[in-house]
Amino acid sequence: MASFSCGFIWASNKSVRYISCRAVHGSHCAAGGRVLRVLADCRQTAGKSFILALVACYLAVFKDWRPYLTAGELGTIRIIATDRAQAKVIFRYAKALLTQVPSIEELIVRTTDEQIELNNGIVIEIQTASFRSVRGHTIIAALLDECAFWRDETSANPDEEILTALRPAMATIPGAMLLCASSPYSRRGILWRAFKEHWGREDSPILVWRAPTRTMNQTIPQSLVDAALAEDPAKTAAEFLAEFRVDIETFVNREVVEAAVITGRHELAPVSGVNYLAFVDPSGSVADSFTLAVAHREGDTVILDALRERRPKFSPESVVGEFTGVLMGYGVTEVTGDRYGGEWVVEQFRKHGITYQTSERPKNALYAEFLPSLNSGKVELLDHGRLIAELCALERRTGRGTGRDIVDHPPAGHDDLANATAGAVVMALQSAVGATVISPEALTRARQATAYGRGPMRYGRSSPSPSVYGLPFSVSLTDLSGH
Repeated sequence: MASFSCGFIWASNKSVRYISCRAVHGSHCAAGGRVLRVLADCRQTAGKSFILALVACYLAVFKDWRPYLTAGELGTIRIIATDRAQAKVIFRYAKALLTQVPSIEELIVRTTDEQIELNNGIVIEIQTASFRSVRGHTIIAALLDECAFWRDETSANPDEEILTALRPAMATIPGAMLLCASSPYSRRGILWRAFKEHWGREDSPILVWRAPTRTMNQTIPQSLVDAALAEDPAKTAAEFLAEFRVDIETFVNREVVEAAVITGRHELAPVSGVNYLAFVDPSGSVADSFTLAVAHREGDTVILDALRERRPKFSPESVVGEFTGVLMGYGVTEVTGDRYGGEWVVEQFRKHGITYQTSERPKNALYAEFLPSLNSGKVELLDHGRLIAELCALERRTGRGTGRDIVDHPPAGHDDLANATAGAVVMALQSAVGATVISPEALTRARQATAYGRGPMRYGRSSPSPSVYGLPFSVSLTDLSGH
């Protein structure tokens, strides 16, 4: 991407155009190098992937990084995307650019499906959006693709964590470049923060590029954009007009969730005299997890006692049997869940002596009732990374055509643990503080159970691994009640 006057050359769909800085940056560009370039145009064929590949090739071939690398050290140009399939789009562009010029192709030492190594000590490679994989490398350039849509099952803000991990990896290389290209989404994360703090500022060391699809690629018919706007204005404004969505908000602040988590508490063993309630979010093992949450109430506070998750692929029948053992350990003979699977789920739990009740509240209503108690500090959550990430990632959207709020996970995300937790907490909040009698023998077996070979469970600090408390699936309810 070369600059002249006060504008940039943009190549897209085999066409080359000059675009003024004021059109995409909001001001004239200040002189001097740029460390971070955020492309907040739309993903609809605007040409971002090709430009990222072009920048990667230029930095790998035409810039000499050897003065900053020690003997045997490789400089890495890292392409980071939501998944490998998405990263490979840019990778294939880069490979084609390098191999189509014979004099440049001679620099290639070896290629794999995920890496191109050059004889000048530079490696171009792809990576999924994980901060763990960034560490331990010397990075001369990081190309972040669609960073507004990154999701991580153990982190509520993976883009922030990856950026934090990249900084020390690039710190020893003068002129190292961080280039982010993404369609805009919700008003959070590194893309939104960069736009809010640096777009339109002539004195900023960070260049933010923002432009609608047709500014970048005029081969896209205006009629296509107009039709999409008529169907869904909010979504289309982000997809084609580079506007951050105003109809999406964070459901709950991360600080609220973290305040509710009891650090180091992964599970609570059952206690006699406590009235436990349980909620399940069933799944058929296609895309979603099968989850179970157990909670109880102490005064005005609801305590999450146990959480189970089975991620695809699994046998739904086996998971029901396993979860039944957990329920029996807590003296629970009735579980509530949504309408998934119809009579099949009801019948499977009935086979194990558990009554399955269909929740009268849809997911939206559960989240709506769960939030006030969470905000007021009346909920104690387990120290469970995936649960925390799911709760923090929940989004509140305005329903198209209805105007009603919809709470759900973000695109490509999940909320199976969050849904089960919200269900169990809401049930406990509305229950009377009663007693469930559990026999001393059952309590002893539950406390001494081994969680998949990780040792005896301890009250409040047991292993987070799934277990059935050592109770055989055939145990009878009379055994648990002591009669």
